[in-house]
Amino acid sequence: MHKLCSELEMVASCYEAKRDKLKETKELYVTFLLHSILKFLMHSHAFHSVLQDIKEKIQKMKVYQEGLMECLGYILKKHVPLPQDDSGSSKKKKVQFVALHVKNILMNKVLNTPHDPYVAIDDTLWPPYVEMLLRYGIAVRHQENNLKIRLETFF
Repeated sequence: MHKLCSELEMVASCYEAKRDKLKETKELYVTFLLHSILKFLMHSHAFHSVLQDIKEKIQKMKVYQEGLMECLGYILKKHVPLPQDDSGSSKKKKVQFVALHVKNILMNKVLNTPHDPYVAIDDTLWPPYVEMLLRYGIAVRHQENNLKIRLETFF
């Protein structure tokens, strides 16, 4: 009986040692988990802060773009007047129509007669728009005849 009791006491002490070791391991895992959660929350807060900064910068850029568009509208209104037509359509539609008309003429000429892509500048082409195309390199003048233009070759 004494031998059996001593063996049972040894088994009990082994299990108590294992239980204590498991408690320590559990405490380490809990500490690690809490640390990880806090670290995640700190990073997510930092991420949220960066995201908020980006949103503010985007909003500032939108306001800046609106200001630039107003300035551009003023400059265009002052230096590139709209074609005068009493048909009653809106100014925006007139400009879009004129731009589309000029581009359409130039593109059709290049596609239909690639050996002679030049178009004669006449009253059907709005002069300020033609000048803008020439100024920004979208169209070029004929080398020998300044009254002809073609689309610039884009690569």
